[in-house]
Amino acid sequence: MDFKLHSGFKPTGDQPKAIRKLVKGLKKNYQFQTLLGVTGSGKTFTVSNVIEKINKPTLVLAHNKTLADQLYNEFSDFFPENRVEYFVSYYDYYQPESYVAHKDMYIEKDASINPKIEQMRLSATASLLSRRDVIVVSSISCIYGLGNPENFKGLGFELKKKEKINRRDIIKKLINLQFERNDMELMPGRFRIRGQTIDIIPGYFNNIIRVEMFGEEVERIYEIDKMTGKKTEQFDYFHFFPAKHFVIPEHEKKRAIESIRKELDKRLSDLGLVESHRLKQRTLFDIEMIEETGYCKGIENYSRHFDNRKKGEKPYTLLDYFPDDFLFVIDESHQTLPQAHGMYKGDYSRKKSLVDYGFRLPSAFDNRPLKFKEMEKYFHNVIFVSATPAKYEKEHSFQIVEQIIRPTGLVDPKIDIRPIENQVPDLINEIKKTVRKGDRILVTTLTKKLAEELSDFLAEKKIKTRYLHSDIKTLERTELIRQLRLGKFDCLVGINLLREGLDIPEVGFIGILDADKEGFLRDSRSLIQIIGRAARNTDSKVVLYADNHTDSIKRAVDETNRRRKIQMEYNREHGITPKKIVKPIKEKEIEIKTTGHIPKKDIPNVIIELETKMNEAADRLDFETAIELREKVKLLKKRMGK
Repeated sequence: MDFKLHSGFKPTGDQPKAIRKLVKGLKKNYQFQTLLGVTGSGKTFTVSNVIEKINKPTLVLAHNKTLADQLYNEFSDFFPENRVEYFVSYYDYYQPESYVAHKDMYIEKDASINPKIEQMRLSATASLLSRRDVIVVSSISCIYGLGNPENFKGLGFELKKKEKINRRDIIKKLINLQFERNDMELMPGRFRIRGQTIDIIPGYFNNIIRVEMFGEEVERIYEIDKMTGKKTEQFDYFHFFPAKHFVIPEHEKKRAIESIRKELDKRLSDLGLVESHRLKQRTLFDIEMIEETGYCKGIENYSRHFDNRKKGEKPYTLLDYFPDDFLFVIDESHQTLPQAHGMYKGDYSRKKSLVDYGFRLPSAFDNRPLKFKEMEKYFHNVIFVSATPAKYEKEHSFQIVEQIIRPTGLVDPKIDIRPIENQVPDLINEIKKTVRKGDRILVTTLTKKLAEELSDFLAEKKIKTRYLHSDIKTLERTELIRQLRLGKFDCLVGINLLREGLDIPEVGFIGILDADKEGFLRDSRSLIQIIGRAARNTDSKVVLYADNHTDSIKRAVDETNRRRKIQMEYNREHGITPKKIVKPIKEKEIEIKTTGHIPKKDIPNVIIELETKMNEAADRLDFETAIELREKVKLLKKRMGK
């Protein structure tokens, strides 16, 4: 199936020129191109047009989950008839396995897996292996080890209507794919049996696939809505992929276990008495679990053996699930590429202690993210997307396509530089003026602690505020931004998460505190990105609180003014009056009870609200929701010191 773009508007401004140039470059097989698009110029729409015209499977790489979620929603809207998938880390909480040698302290891996995101990851790989009209929006998680795509595809099986097969063989096939039998509770990755009927929910699916048997023949296969129990679609055949990414054929499992045993025997002679005993005990336990169940905790650390890779050979990743001719779009490339550079070294240093002290075999080193040089081997047709491309993009790109003009006629905001002295009282004054106009406010600080303290202080001044930083869970971040747009609160305080990926047309003021503190958070690219958040509103402005006009501030102001001049000249030439962007606010699919970002002053009222909802849930016998709300209340009371 070809890609089909759905949109109520056509390319305007710089978009037609950018689309034309990028498509021409891809047809000439340019390896690298850069789309230098200012904030609010419709870069995602431009890329969507390119995807439709090139018609290739596409990976869109974002450097954080907030941006990935935003892009996923936008591409889903543009391509409702095609497969748009989401692939990010499935951990809501993740404490990696580690060993602190000088304290002799072993920290076991502790993680909270989000089942919804795990399901979406499985859906992404299943789509890539079964069709070509696929867009996958991913975080840097895509360069981490994943199961062998040949095993994932090869171990899957297809059931056909009228096929001769007995029920026992179907069950055996499902168990080999890591499906679990559970006749009481059905959820993704499980199946149940009722007489001649087998109900299955694939790991990448929401609804039930019902297989009805007549003796040793498949009589019917159809989909059932899990909530209503109604039939939605009937199939002549259905392909079942594994319920987990790390699956291996039986003959490969035996070979891998033998390989693990050989490595263990060789490694034990290199270790001291305590370390060798520790390693032997752990590895033999893991082997026993794999032999009995086909799985063990931390099985990914043995991936080199299961994949039959050589020492040091790169792992399989999501990139291996794509065909060779896929289009690679790297969004906010000035941030994403440096992030990709740093993944391998950080992972290696953590594992070194585990290997040195007998907690893991040396092959655990090969369960790792790709090195950047390895990642570059997948760079066949790459489009870098950034308002501030860095050295790598500029040096490698065959062409840099500028997209300065916005379809709405909006121009880059005016920038005001004010002294740091009395910056908070001045900030409060600007916030109150902006609230009276009905707009929202973003404030950037340098540290998490300052973001939280400022949020508490603003709340004391009766300003409805929340804070956002990396400690806020993935789904809560998205909901937090949605609530800001809805006007549930007026001011969002944060640090670097506020620079990219926040598409909030309602923002009318941005305050950048301590703007002259040169460094990662206040370099010219960072400042331009922050300023760009205000370019979606005709009345918006930006204030930089700084005592010194640093080189970064000068470059950011000069570049913003250059773009502003081009935009204003275009508007005059074409008689365009700038219009504020109007972007619909999506209804939330699930109820997310966010708590971690709430200023202390607002906690008592939030507790009252949550306890009311908790009692209502208990009254309607929805005890799972009631328990969840009770835990939220406990956390809030703990923050208050109760």
